[in-house]
Amino acid sequence: MSSVSEILPLEVIDKTIGQEVTILLKDYREFFGTLVGFDDYVNVVIENAVEYLEDQEIKRFQGKMLLTGNNIAMLIPGGKPASN
Repeated sequence: MSSVSEILPLEVIDKTIGQEVTILLKDYREFFGTLVGFDDYVNVVIENAVEYLEDQEIKRFQGKMLLTGNNIAMLIPGGKPASN
């Protein structure tokens, strides 16, 4: 029996609430903001988001934003957007 503890994906996301995240969508858009919450389908709510496309800032959003889990390709806890 291994002594390595098992960490489930939703546990990682749960520990990231209140921290900055980078979320990459399937259509290559990228959002950077503070994770407020999520559900079992990994629909996420972020606040004070900034949208990037091909490393260029597109738009800033005040307040909260919902991103649906079926459009999310990657969620990076503490991730920072790439800079040129």
